[in-house]
Amino acid sequence: MAYFTDTTAAVSAQPRRIAAIFDAIGLKLRQRRVYRQTYNELCTLTARDLADLGFSRGDFRRLSLEASKMVK
Repeated sequence: MAYFTDTTAAVSAQPRRIAAIFDAIGLKLRQRRVYRQTYNELCTLTARDLADLGFSRGDFRRLSLEASKMVK
């Protein structure tokens, strides 16, 4: 019968995982900030401004979401 003992030290991936979690949280916060800013700015436009741009008030969520997805 043969026995095997592994004596190599494994490098923990835990610090990288924690850093990845914080990076993901930071990204979501930046995206949320851009979403809210875009949405609020669109809400300040008049009906005439929206007509000139070719948008309606129903497009605000979609436009804000598209703007927030561009954040990296």
